[in-house]
Amino acid sequence: MTAETLRALHVPGRPLVLPNAWDADTARLVEEAGFPVVATSSVAVAAALGYPDGEKAPVEEMFAAAARIARAVSVPVTVDAEGGYRLTGAEFTQRLLATGAVGCNYEDTDHTAGGLRPVDEQAARLAVVRAAAGPDLVINARIDVFLGAPDERAALPEAIARARAYLAAGADCVYPILLRDTEVLAEFVAAVSPAAVNANGADFAALAGLGVARISLGAGLWRATRAWMAGHLKTLR
Repeated sequence: MTAETLRALHVPGRPLVLPNAWDADTARLVEEAGFPVVATSSVAVAAALGYPDGEKAPVEEMFAAAARIARAVSVPVTVDAEGGYRLTGAEFTQRLLATGAVGCNYEDTDHTAGGLRPVDEQAARLAVVRAAAGPDLVINARIDVFLGAPDERAALPEAIARARAYLAAGADCVYPILLRDTEVLAEFVAAVSPAAVNANGADFAALAGLGVARISLGAGLWRATRAWMAGHLKTLR
């Protein structure tokens, strides 16, 4: 499946819902349930490989997992690629596309130095990935300013500035991860309109009403699966 197929599914007000998978088997389940796209969750994939999240897993293993997922399904695959695994933009893009994926999350957290990358630096990184991929990759630019933010409204201006810079650099969609306040999210969507916005949440109708174009469940299914298995194991004992 092509990036254009994935890109066309990002429609404000009719969001693409992404139940995130972590291996080939769960990816097949997503496709069999009728979802048109398989997304991965970095924390779930890393855990399945035996590593913590935050680019602690070797890039070779993360990309190998992505390749197994892409081979297992016939729908487009978009990969949670964290901050790019310390690769140059060109190498990152080449290796990601080689997995068969046609989309990625690309976040502005610097996992080496800690904290957020300066907006100009992250926009430049995105521009390199866009130039290397051309139209063959749907880039979901993750904006991490709301992670742990005590006041989401206070963080909104920076989030909007980052979103506009990332879209100008070639991102297809912007993702203010874990922005929970619906009024703040509505203002964010309006500020970057008509660009596609990715959000988190279980109330799909409410998010659609805000004009969101994509909804990620993130690690939700993985956590629910682990919780069920942990409880069942206790029952078996």
